[in-house]
Amino acid sequence: MPGVRVVSLKVDVPQVVPADGQYHLLRFPYDTESYDPWNMHNPLQPDAYRVPASSWQTQPRSGLVWPGWPAGIPGWGTVHGLVYWEAGGYTEVRSRIVRDPLDVAGGYDSTCTEDHVATPGGQYRAKGWGLFVDPQVPLGLMVRHNASSPQTVTLAEFKLVIHPVEEPPA
Repeated sequence: MPGVRVVSLKVDVPQVVPADGQYHLLRFPYDTESYDPWNMHNPLQPDAYRVPASSWQTQPRSGLVWPGWPAGIPGWGTVHGLVYWEAGGYTEVRSRIVRDPLDVAGGYDSTCTEDHVATPGGQYRAKGWGLFVDPQVPLGLMVRHNASSPQTVTLAEFKLVIHPVEEPPA
């Protein structure tokens, strides 16, 4: 049985989250991967769309992780997320893990939605979740807030560990 496959992304460039009540996909750079030996966060994506690596901040697809691609093994994914919010005018911040957050592979499917009442100062939230993953369906980490003005995420991390799933003999 093969070992696990891992991608670990981190960005400490501030990202502004609009005040529109919608979830927004956090974006990650391509040229400073923490760890991505399986190319799950590659600017050349499985549907042949190429994200200009230097413009990751303006490209929503820079927030996509394609589980196991290009060698591709479906399996059980353990997802870890970390979001640091700058102190702001919100009373609640939310995050969720989403299969196909941009509807490029068949449809948006959210899971592990969490909401947190704000405490004084910045908000520092970690999350973990397990789910089945498919090499042809990307994952993303999305956030929102309830402030009346845009707010800033100062640091984000998104990690996926894929465990092979062994099926019993028929």
